[in-house]
Amino acid sequence: MSYINQDVQVESFYFLSCLGDLKSFPKIINFNNQRYIFSDGLQYLVRIGERIIRIFEMSDGDKTYRLRLENNQWTLVGTK
Repeated sequence: MSYINQDVQVESFYFLSCLGDLKSFPKIINFNNQRYIFSDGLQYLVRIGERIIRIFEMSDGDKTYRLRLENNQWTLVGTK
């Protein structure tokens, strides 16, 4: 994985129903004035004490992007 650890802007989301729960996923992000459009992905929760961090593994069909959402702040962790 190439680590980036930079803030990104999420431009749009898509939603999936999973076992009765509606989950949101980033669809388009803007990083360094370039747009990345995701075709699919997954998310999971990491709990560290009282903190809850959402991790997203998103794909654009070519690369995989790891994003972190914590305190309403999106971070592009890295790509592979």
